[in-house]
Amino acid sequence: MSVLLVAGSPTDHSRSSALLDRVQQSLRKRLTERQQAIHRLRIRDLSPQALLLADWGHPSVVRAIDQVASAQALVIATPVYKAAYSGVLKVFLDILPQTALKGKVVLPLATGGSPHHMLALDYALRPVLQSLGAQHILPGVYATDAQIPKSEDGQYQIGDEIAARLDDAVELLVREGLRHAPSGVFAPVPFAAVQVSV
Repeated sequence: MSVLLVAGSPTDHSRSSALLDRVQQSLRKRLTERQQAIHRLRIRDLSPQALLLADWGHPSVVRAIDQVASAQALVIATPVYKAAYSGVLKVFLDILPQTALKGKVVLPLATGGSPHHMLALDYALRPVLQSLGAQHILPGVYATDAQIPKSEDGQYQIGDEIAARLDDAVELLVREGLRHAPSGVFAPVPFAAVQVSV
C-alpha cells in the first residue's frame, strides 16, 4: 500500500509533523514489509517561487505531483491559521491537477491553538479535497497545542488520547486503502482482533 504523508506546515519542526511521525509509526506496525511503501512530502522543501507562480515544470513541483499521483492513500497534516489550513498547503493543493486525488483515500490531520479551530478540517480542507476527486475522505483528527506539549528537550509529545485517535484513524486508512487497492496487488491485513472507533 503506497501512502504519502504530506507535511503542510511552513516550519521544519511542528506539531502537525509530530502527528505525521506517529502515523508513520502506526502504519509500519500495521502493514507487512511487502505492503509498506510510505513516503513523505514536506511542502516547505519545494521551491517557494515555483509554488507561488504555479510553475508546473519546476523539478520540485513535478516530483511532488508525481508523488501524489503514485500514492494510493494520503495523510495530509496542517496547522490551522486564521480558521483555515496553512497557506503553503493551500498553494500546493492549488497547483495539483483537478483529478489529482481521484481514487485515493485521504486522512486529514490538523493542529491548532484551541478546540474552536476543529471545524477547519470539515469546512475548509474537506471541500478542497473533495474538489480534487478524493474517493474517500476519512474522519479527520484534530489536536490542540495542549494535547501535543513540548518536552524539555524540545521534542513534541503526542498525548495518549490523540495517540489512540491516530491509531484508530490509521486502522481505518489501512482497511480502506487495501479495500480500494487494485485487485491482487496486496493481501489484506487481518483486523479480527481490532476494534475501530470513528
